[in-house]
Amino acid sequence: MERYKVLVSDPLAETGLNKLKECFDVDYKPGLSKEELLNIIENYVALVVRSETKVTKEVIERAKNLKVIGRAGVGVDNIDVEEATRKGILVINAPEGNTIAACEHTIGLMLAISRKIPHAFWLLKQGKWERKSFIGNELYGKTLGLIGLGRIGSEVAKRAKSFRMRIIAYDPFISLEKAKELEVELTNDLYYLLREADYVSLHLPLTQETKNLIGKKELESMKPTAYLINCARGGLVDETALYEVLKDRKIAGAALDVFKSEPIEPDNPLLTLDNVVLTPHLGASTQEAQEKVALIVAEDMIRFFKGEVVTHAVNLPIQVSSEILPFIRLGEKLGKLLAQIVNANPEELEIQICGELANKIGTSLASAVIKGFLEPILGEEVNLINALPMAKDRKLKIKEVRTEETDTYRTSLRLRLKTEKGFIELSGTVSRDQERLLKIQDYYLDLALAPYLLIAFHIDKPGIIGQVGTILGENQINIAAMQVGRKEVGKDAVMVLVIDNPVGEEVLNKIKRLENIIDVYYVCI
Repeated sequence: MERYKVLVSDPLAETGLNKLKECFDVDYKPGLSKEELLNIIENYVALVVRSETKVTKEVIERAKNLKVIGRAGVGVDNIDVEEATRKGILVINAPEGNTIAACEHTIGLMLAISRKIPHAFWLLKQGKWERKSFIGNELYGKTLGLIGLGRIGSEVAKRAKSFRMRIIAYDPFISLEKAKELEVELTNDLYYLLREADYVSLHLPLTQETKNLIGKKELESMKPTAYLINCARGGLVDETALYEVLKDRKIAGAALDVFKSEPIEPDNPLLTLDNVVLTPHLGASTQEAQEKVALIVAEDMIRFFKGEVVTHAVNLPIQVSSEILPFIRLGEKLGKLLAQIVNANPEELEIQICGELANKIGTSLASAVIKGFLEPILGEEVNLINALPMAKDRKLKIKEVRTEETDTYRTSLRLRLKTEKGFIELSGTVSRDQERLLKIQDYYLDLALAPYLLIAFHIDKPGIIGQVGTILGENQINIAAMQVGRKEVGKDAVMVLVIDNPVGEEVLNKIKRLENIIDVYYVCI
């Protein structure tokens, strides 16, 4: 293998550096300014960063010879992945490297807030011996509510078992089989978990669907003796609402490792409270985790240049024909749509490719569907390479069907999801270079997929469409297109609206309260 030039522009564990040096000519230059990076990036075929270096569109445009960007960590917010994909540059990360570190930090925060350890140490340093002020709580026999039962959440569950804790989990994308394997009680009711739990711990990515998931209503649903733990993402929790409930002692306390704005602002009111434990995003900050993520990225980079399969590709700029690529995009979009209208835990996902391209499209289409389906809950952890293994880990059965038979369109894609409550079906196609939605359940449509959709199941009565449109108009939300699917006049129907702006919870609730509305979903794809 040719010894390509690799730039490492952020601090990297020595194990990863040494691994890279075995195969590449490595320039280790942490702390580069933006201008310095722009001046030298064209000399390198590969770039390794952590979170400090911002790999912007401008950097990528200057990087004439760049083939791969490695992020030694999970999040890729500092990399313009879309631009990298457009330029054919592979982006890889290391989602598994910090699993144990984040899990142990979660347990550590639970113990710290329960036993008031930081507060006791602070007073002891001031020469005060106040044992009576620090009567804490045991974890033994308490109920732990896990919101998210992915890689880290599952590890937390295993360790909580050793404290003889009862564990409830809320995760719409975990099968009952996986929950039973972990000896966890699975619920589809977030508020049931919040009412029951003595400790609520978050293990979710920050997405459009999970932003401010824990707000005033959710916090006030918790026990007054309960604690909130967040080692996941800061935007999951409404910090203003959290401050108010903590100040008023409506919950016992909170332990946070992540914040909406980082570094945390010095005037953040959470810093004034005595019933919180706050740490500066230390979830992955162990020597072992730093070594793991560095080694994972180095090994994947070596695989890439050897022409082997890369195990942690974020974008995977696949080289496929212009005829097939739009269907891969369609698959991911339909997967995302399906994930956001499912209302029960999934058991089996059937992916059916129909028509002329059925036997020409490889496994990448199924991977795209699964990636789209899992992304709303797993975020950056899931990619086209690991989508199928992650589905299997969650005990979601995948069935792929190919048939050259078709009806109206040359090629179409059908998804059928089996849940504990029944089936959900979608179908779509690509026409005139547009990804189009053709069917939801038994309702036929023909609508171009767009970033923001509003899907309303309703009873087909005069005026219902106008009422929905009025609510959207009153809230400055423009309707760009609309389709209605129905089987019989005056019976159940579905309307799908393409809208130009996101829909907030308040607007969604107004629509839900309309007479003849059965259910409403805001979908972001």
